[in-house]
Amino acid sequence: MDLTVIKEKMKDHRIDTLRIDFPDLFGICRTKLVPARRLEEVLHEGVNFAQATYAMDLANDVAMGTGLGPEIEWRDMTLIPDPATFAVMPHQEGTARFIASAYRDGELHPVDPRNVLLRILKKYEEKNLRPVAATELEFFVFDQNEGGGTTPYNPNLSNVYTCNPRVDRLGLIRTLQNNFLDLGLEIIYCNHEFFPGQFEINWKYNHALTVADQTFTFKYICKEIATQNNLLLTFMARPKTDSGGNGFHIHLSLSDPDSRRNLFYDPDSTRWGMSDLMRWFLGGLMTHAKGMSALLAPTINSYKRYVPNAFAPYFIVWGLDNRTVYCRIPNERGPATRIENRAPCASANPYLVYAAAYAAGLDGIEKRIDPGNPIAGDIYGAEPGTYPTVPLFLRDALEELKADKVLCEALGPELIRAFVAVKEHEIERFRKTVTDWEFNEYAFHF
Repeated sequence: MDLTVIKEKMKDHRIDTLRIDFPDLFGICRTKLVPARRLEEVLHEGVNFAQATYAMDLANDVAMGTGLGPEIEWRDMTLIPDPATFAVMPHQEGTARFIASAYRDGELHPVDPRNVLLRILKKYEEKNLRPVAATELEFFVFDQNEGGGTTPYNPNLSNVYTCNPRVDRLGLIRTLQNNFLDLGLEIIYCNHEFFPGQFEINWKYNHALTVADQTFTFKYICKEIATQNNLLLTFMARPKTDSGGNGFHIHLSLSDPDSRRNLFYDPDSTRWGMSDLMRWFLGGLMTHAKGMSALLAPTINSYKRYVPNAFAPYFIVWGLDNRTVYCRIPNERGPATRIENRAPCASANPYLVYAAAYAAGLDGIEKRIDPGNPIAGDIYGAEPGTYPTVPLFLRDALEELKADKVLCEALGPELIRAFVAVKEHEIERFRKTVTDWEFNEYAFHF
């Protein structure tokens, strides 16, 4: 966005504060606030943060072995705002934001998830291909009770595909919708999902980087607006044992940069209207499904979503308009021809999700990987051992990631090193933590 336009918008909206936002490895929004009068200075010089921000876990510990802590004497990096991401924050009076890219020694920081996605998408541009994506995100909303307890915002059953004051007494979803419309997200629809207190908001497809930025923004603004209403909104993969999971289904395609013609569609194809380009891209997704898992399902809790009959992937197969598979090909053709990867969970970092998916798809295109034929029927009923399964534990997914040389090279050794170190630290903390389940299961009997 042109500086003159930014200044005009800031004047029109009486902006006095700027947020300089960027994603850490978890996809959490890290920010510094600066006075609006420093606009030109910040756009030119950026804002400093410790590189160890990428080494922190959610317990506020810094994982060792990331290459971003004592190994580099705890040095700073510089976050330079991207003018194209300027936006006025509808829910914060007088505040606007930029999404920033991290620099180290004058070069793009290799551990910045947004930089990694940019690098992978550039490879598509070099092939004269435009990566197009769309996001489907589910989330749960809870009332926060005195004493720290939570109850579902709507505790009632059988409210899927509803949205009215009976299931949303505060009008939260309408508030979210209107905030995102103001931010430029072309909202398609909103609805209550299957489980009590679970909702979904969908918006229109766009260039993959734009959609990753929008998804990053969507997640933190949802949580901020919920907090303003004394609610807990969570994208946790599976927040309760007696409830379901939150998916982050991604829709992927490629188009011609000039005409915007969908290159996944071939009206003359005898293979379900899918072009060779689409089939090869799909072949890459299937080939690297296990290697991508740690990035698409990045927490210990993520793997509690991967259970049969839960409309989440379990077997690594693909199908036509089949919601029991890993990759689904919706029925629409023409401009809407696309691949839906149903594996990511809502807690995943959107930049790393799209980086992994497009890196896998690119490998499929370059190697012309044939995905085989689609699987028909309810795949959850398949005999064990018939098809490969997704990794069922984070530790196994990390081993698959480290073994996937294509993904490791595409995302870069620095990011992989930091990501694996942070995740292994998380696993070790969990290994030593006694859960309520263990106490309830064993304490009385032993």
